[in-house]
Amino acid sequence: MHPAGFRANSKEPARSHLPAPLSNRTLVAIPARWGSTRFPGKPLHLIAGKPLVQHVWERCQDCRQIDDIVIATDDERIVEAAATFGARAVLTSPDHPSGTDRIAEATGAFPEHRVIINVQGDEPLISPELIDQLAVALRDDPSVPMITAAAPIHEAAHVTDANIVKIITDLRNDAIYFSRSPLPFVRNADTGIIHHRHLGIYGFQRDFLFQFVAWPPSLLEKTESLEQLRAVENGTRIRVVFTDDLSPGVDTEEQARAIEQLLSH
Repeated sequence: MHPAGFRANSKEPARSHLPAPLSNRTLVAIPARWGSTRFPGKPLHLIAGKPLVQHVWERCQDCRQIDDIVIATDDERIVEAAATFGARAVLTSPDHPSGTDRIAEATGAFPEHRVIINVQGDEPLISPELIDQLAVALRDDPSVPMITAAAPIHEAAHVTDANIVKIITDLRNDAIYFSRSPLPFVRNADTGIIHHRHLGIYGFQRDFLFQFVAWPPSLLEKTESLEQLRAVENGTRIRVVFTDDLSPGVDTEEQARAIEQLLSH
């Protein structure tokens, strides 16, 4: 166990210095960045009297298949706040380009965990059952390097909304592609196709997480501004779990107020 505020190494420690991994250990890592362009200080914004990141952490506490939870942050204020509600936090570099890079650094402080679940720090209604489902799938099948989730799209306007990422899968429920455009394009409307939206939760086998952040951003990733396309372009299988649970994120103060209303009911 590492104390709150433990500073992780920026890279995975040399394998020769690691203890034998405990094959069933699972870590939830919650990236929490202070400097959001649209909402600075978002992780500590109070919703129903608690910081946003605390709501996320408490949902993860309800998981049954998770061994440890860590908040990966770039700011001492978030570290200090985490300590007040009993969470462990790892102080990471402020220069990471993505939450995945941030959790990779934090994971270096937990060498015994083989499965890593990246739970977004701005989704206070994330389903503990969905987190558990991803963890079990990775734990039971080490040949799956990466996993994520998707949900049906029920509103036609969302199919063309560039802020909603669409996903298509093959017959084994592995991702074929992710896009901000309608996916697939419906030329024949009588096929019964159901569009699905990508949900921003990811799980990784430990070794693959460090491989992923070592790859440079790929062409499609930069074109669509979708980090997961880096894995697709490098030929990695991404397993997709389908769910009806939607966990709205908080990107603005208006959305924070809407979440507060949901929590009050």
